[in-house]
Amino acid sequence: MKKDMRLVQCIVNGKEVAEYVDVRESLLDMLRNRLGLTSVKKGCEVGECGACTVIVDGETIDSCIYLAVWAEGKNIRTLEGLEKNGGLTRIQEAFIEEGAIQCGFCTPGFVLSATVLLERGEKLTRDAIRKHMAGNLCRCTGYENIVNAVEKVNKENMAAGDE
Repeated sequence: MKKDMRLVQCIVNGKEVAEYVDVRESLLDMLRNRLGLTSVKKGCEVGECGACTVIVDGETIDSCIYLAVWAEGKNIRTLEGLEKNGGLTRIQEAFIEEGAIQCGFCTPGFVLSATVLLERGEKLTRDAIRKHMAGNLCRCTGYENIVNAVEKVNKENMAAGDE
């Protein structure tokens, strides 16, 4: 084995993973190329567009600028890890209902960013939603329907908490 390879052990979508990776390899490349998790999109490759967004230990990160070796011991979630029994999450349903999807390339990153935001359980303003989602870029939707979807689920969550 080459000396620039390192074993990375982490949890990806609830499953223990052990992969030998080049120390220069991005988490994006490990997830897509080694684990076949194609929801993690390769966009700008400089951490600007959010297409490669994943959740690492409860926080969103741009996996294109996050080295795979940094994932050692971490808990990583991709869009594939959100589904339960083959069903969509409420935020995924809201994206469909609100027409927040067009070409779909950016959608996994937006859904993961929204998931982290909604998991915080806070009442959100539209401005807070926009600010949190600012790390994700979309060339198709104009963002309003994405904000509408997140706001809709947040309001539902807040109403359910009042019960």
